Amino acid sequence: MNVYKLFPGLLMVLSCWVSASDSLVNEDQSVPAVSLSELASRADLVAVAQVRDTDYVYTRSFPSEGSAYLKILIAYKMNQPGQDIVEVYDKGLHPNECYFDNPVYPDEGRRYLVFFRIDPDDPKTYRGLEQGCALEILVTGDSRYALKYPVDGIKLSDKLDELAREFTFRDNHALISDESMLPATRDNLLELGLIKPYQERFKFTHGIDLTVARNLMGPESLKKKPNWRN
Repeated sequence: MNVYKLFPGLLMVLSCWVSASDSLVNEDQSVPAVSLSELASRADLVAVAQVRDTDYVYTRSFPSEGSAYLKILIAYKMNQPGQDIVEVYDKGLHPNECYFDNPVYPDEGRRYLVFFRIDPDDPKTYRGLEQGCALEILVTGDSRYALKYPVDGIKLSDKLDELAREFTFRDNHALISDESMLPATRDNLLELGLIKPYQERFKFTHGIDLTVARNLMGPESLKKKPNWRN
């Protein structure tokens, strides 16, 4: 999963139709859809986390190696208790890569529901899963968390279109510029009521309550692994 950039070419998929399972960013179509429960089961760390800093090597303006540092806000599954800040490493340009935007003042770092595995080469750091590593979270007007909808970054099999509802977001990351979308994509999202014009940009209007997403993962998937090396 690449949470760093949008791929205009792949946004053409949305020019015909946008549904709950459609994505606004690049996803590897060869990777089958996965449920939130499956992601949680495969991960060593499942949490709500916020990006604090990044340290990347860039190739042609895109990150190609390095680490991001995220603050754990809510831990659902953690095989290394007591961690406050975690390091997530990735290398190379590949499908579902796990790079994050660096926070830009005065905005806060973006928040995500993350699914990380312990790096087999360095147990103190994490890597993303093959299917992706993060789903963006927005803050609602009443200070709750909700997955941004349509979701992007991980190809999910859960029927999220049946669970999404309208929110008033107070999060600046709910805003998206016209230049970040193809005209057909923008028009489809507008027609479906998933974005609305807002202060010379557009604003996402729907999300999936984080409690609902937590319930989809289920208690069994969030149990600690008996041996993280397995």
